Amino acid sequence: MRFISWNVNGLRACAGKGFADIFERLDADIFSLQETKMQAGQLDLNFLGYQSYWNYAEKKGYSGTAAYTRLTALGVTLGMGIDQHDHEGRVITLEYPDFYYVTVYTPNSQDGLRRLPYRMEWDDAFRQFVCQLDQQKPVIICGDMNVAHHEIDIKNPKSNLRNAGFTQEERDKFTLLLDSGFTDTFRHLNPDLTGAYSWWSYRFNARQNNAGWRIDYYLISNRLLPHLKDARILSDIYGSDHCPVLLELEL
Repeated sequence: MRFISWNVNGLRACAGKGFADIFERLDADIFSLQETKMQAGQLDLNFLGYQSYWNYAEKKGYSGTAAYTRLTALGVTLGMGIDQHDHEGRVITLEYPDFYYVTVYTPNSQDGLRRLPYRMEWDDAFRQFVCQLDQQKPVIICGDMNVAHHEIDIKNPKSNLRNAGFTQEERDKFTLLLDSGFTDTFRHLNPDLTGAYSWWSYRFNARQNNAGWRIDYYLISNRLLPHLKDARILSDIYGSDHCPVLLELEL
């Protein structure tokens, strides 16, 4: 089974940059999106053989997640069931007979770390949410998790130590999530690979210079590890300041 996750940084803009062709070419069983920046009815984008599910932020032009699936889901849940965290369209959970599939767009701590306290609350709530799912059946987690876990995951670690996405607090919370029973699939398969990033600033020719961050992930419950076939960063695909990430499991 093939899964794709992509922060499109505005699906309407990405649709004008070849999104439909990319979608068809990648041929995923589930194709997840973050930062759709849409409201219902703003874009009619359907694909033959796929059902789509959308979680829109209440604030227009902000956040939002989506999932296209050609696998019939047993159930679909929008949000985490926590009012404090469910107004920004950040989580979609699809339930299948043998696993849960969670798409997430983790809040950014923002300039000056003004949203870091909220981010810490979010990380705790999300970890509890996926751990509860994991008690029932294995979980696949994907999305823009807005943290570069280790120095190997960011081009300039020293100069970013107190910037959003690379604070020790955020990195420690991500470690806690992994220690709760999950594996970072890309790093599991590529423990020492440098220069592998999924997001580049639009400024300073960052993408041309590969001055990036790896903040887009596929995590899986540890008991799915025997089924892990491939995990890649598709850095040759443009259309957003992020590129898609891929997971293949033999299920």
